[in-house]
Amino acid sequence: MARVAFLFPGQGAQTVGMARDLCASLPKARQLFDEASEFLGYDLLDLCANGPAERLNSTVVSQPALFVASLAALESLKQSQPQVLDECVAAAGLSLGEFTALTFAGALTFREGLRLVRRRGEAMQAAADRTPGGMVSVLTLEQSKVEELCIAARQNEILQIANYLCPGNYAVSGHRSACDRLEALVAEAGGRTVRLAVAGAFHTALMQPASEAMAEVFASVTLAAPRVPVYSNVTAQLHGTPDEIRILLRRQITEPVRWEETIRRLLAEGCDRFYEIGPGRVLAGLLKRVQRKVDCQNVGA
Repeated sequence: MARVAFLFPGQGAQTVGMARDLCASLPKARQLFDEASEFLGYDLLDLCANGPAERLNSTVVSQPALFVASLAALESLKQSQPQVLDECVAAAGLSLGEFTALTFAGALTFREGLRLVRRRGEAMQAAADRTPGGMVSVLTLEQSKVEELCIAARQNEILQIANYLCPGNYAVSGHRSACDRLEALVAEAGGRTVRLAVAGAFHTALMQPASEAMAEVFASVTLAAPRVPVYSNVTAQLHGTPDEIRILLRRQITEPVRWEETIRRLLAEGCDRFYEIGPGRVLAGLLKRVQRKVDCQNVGA
């Protein structure tokens, strides 16, 4: 029997048009969006299906949108390949996707997960509004060189690797002016940069106000031990008790995402078939950069 791992995407995977066809053909997917819309107070499916892109891409909307769209895609997999759910031995999600993974694994209910991601999006947007920041994807350079250039560009500001995605692909996060300096240094070093369309410097100390704002929310949320092992972004290790999950989810707001290390651990545990569940194919691309021949199937929304 295959050893299956589920991967759930993070912010940036959203696109206008997502979930439209899925909800038209799958009542259980539509039911998730209806419940989410009632809870959020706006028509989430209409925003996903029709935009406008500016609102869908905002942190306060994109986080619940991706959470619900990915779980709707999971309903599609349950219908088309129900046996795969029994074969799943582990799950992981990139940043926001960690909440989706925990909901799939039963650590969070759908309503509690939605409450968390809504509040998380609001808190991160507020922190971004407080201090101008940004994120830059640095491509083709080795990790040590990226770290060296971050130090050179920092100049008493915050700038660090926020997402260790795969070899040659690192998302750097920090003050906006430091990001500007980094782009110039990377070009001089022969690398390539892509400025990411995000509101602020996610996964750095600039998000500390968001972490503090979420402390009471995490303390109040009802959590259970995951019935399927889920990897933490912060440690690249398996989540443990509900109290440990609360601590790690709060730390995730200000600490780097160790995605490449997580993927290598899944591979070392014998996972030989992966499913990227949700909008986009970013995670499949990152996986192929770590292990080119691994089987990864997309279950889109």
